[in-house]
Amino acid sequence: MDRISRIKEKEFIFLYPNNLCPSLLISSGLDLRLGTWDFKISSMDKPIRILLQTTIPTTEDDWHIGRFSLLREHLASLKDEATGRRLEVLARDREEDARGNDPVLSALDSSDFDELWLFAVDAGDGLSKEDCAGITRFRQRGGGILATRDHQDLGSSICTIGGVGSAHFFHTQNLDPDKSHRVADDPYTKSISWPNYHSGSNGDYQRIHPTEPVHELLWRDMQAKSDLIELFPAHPHEGAVGVPEGEEHARVIATGTSQATGNPFNLSVAFEHAADHHGNQLGRAVAESSFHHFVDYNWDTSKGCPSFVEEPPRDGYRQNPQALEDIKAYVRNLAFWLAS
Repeated sequence: MDRISRIKEKEFIFLYPNNLCPSLLISSGLDLRLGTWDFKISSMDKPIRILLQTTIPTTEDDWHIGRFSLLREHLASLKDEATGRRLEVLARDREEDARGNDPVLSALDSSDFDELWLFAVDAGDGLSKEDCAGITRFRQRGGGILATRDHQDLGSSICTIGGVGSAHFFHTQNLDPDKSHRVADDPYTKSISWPNYHSGSNGDYQRIHPTEPVHELLWRDMQAKSDLIELFPAHPHEGAVGVPEGEEHARVIATGTSQATGNPFNLSVAFEHAADHHGNQLGRAVAESSFHHFVDYNWDTSKGCPSFVEEPPRDGYRQNPQALEDIKAYVRNLAFWLAS
């Protein structure tokens, strides 16, 4: 071996001779240009960068980002067993600059995030138009998005986000096109109107119904497509999601059943990669009926909730903690699917 080039990158030392075949280096994840010895790490070696984001400023007695700590910790613990690829997670509440925009969301397309997990917990005034435009451009450049909200108009500031925002139906904005759905489902919390599907109590779990063909997100083992995910956290008043009119690359992948009326309702809508009419290759996305599928309180009620929550919790997960493995498997699947 003649001269050895030595490069330190990310705590790893790469050693290779100057006359080593470039194709061997490229197949190992290195891009070599002979004479300059430039290289780059394969994308499979880079962590998947995920932004967990609420639509409100940090407010102690509300659903601030600190109430998603169990989700953040779970995501940060994950690794792709096949490639060793890990997740890098940043969690933040909305901030506002002098123009009323969030400096991160309004320029999200120019960031190095791979995914946005958006928890729309505002009363309808959370995101600015520029925030929504930045998020739309983020998906247009291939970024993956999970967008979720809750009952009635909670989170309706996400309506104008391209594609995935239109999958969310609210009480006064972007109404469900099926007029028969514009009625109250939950009869217990009188202060909340439709959409408000009663899938159960906080602290309990609900049985979900994957639609056929079963989407890969709903297998406990996504690669082997074995063992269906069957349980999601329950909530007394979930929101409404559906496939936007004219959308050819999205479908409902899971439904729930109201414990109050027995009516079915949509839980998750998945958007596949597709080219838009501008030629942009859109990233994958999921519209979810309620952020309560992911918040600490619905995984472990001892974590507490804001004082305005009226309904008494139950202890399904406390009595059967193994049931949490289903939502954790779904979270894992989302993290790697949205980035692929």
